[in-house]
Amino acid sequence: MKTYSMKANEIDKKWILIDAKDLVLGRLATIVANHLRGKHKPTFTPHMDCGDYVIIVNADKIQLTGNKLKDKKFYWHTGHPGGIKERTMENILGGRYPERVVTKAVERMITRGPLGRQQMCNLKVYAGPEHPHAAQNPEILDVAAMNRKNTRSA
Repeated sequence: MKTYSMKANEIDKKWILIDAKDLVLGRLATIVANHLRGKHKPTFTPHMDCGDYVIIVNADKIQLTGNKLKDKKFYWHTGHPGGIKERTMENILGGRYPERVVTKAVERMITRGPLGRQQMCNLKVYAGPEHPHAAQNPEILDVAAMNRKNTRSA
């Protein structure tokens, strides 16, 4: 038996729509990362971009478990003396770009390098319920029905 390696002209990409309302961030990110890489397909090839396009709506209504909303902090340095800054997850979700929380969670689960950057271009995240990809006829993926731990009520 030989190992199957997909060729570029054999790649079939679908569009998947996920509603992130009341979903747990980490569990959603792992499912999305697997679909972006194509690991859910039997024809997965590690060196090819054989994953699907993923659209996530309602990213501002994502849930976190435990006290991560207040306790999880992200630090960066401005480059000036005493220039360390911090921001909590609550500040980011309540801020101007709440969809970045989902984007960064998925990005940290994708392999780093040129292929990972190409796969991240297949992720479209929107804070509200509207998206401009209706013409692609995306299939709806019900992540909440996969496992009861995937959802969390406010």
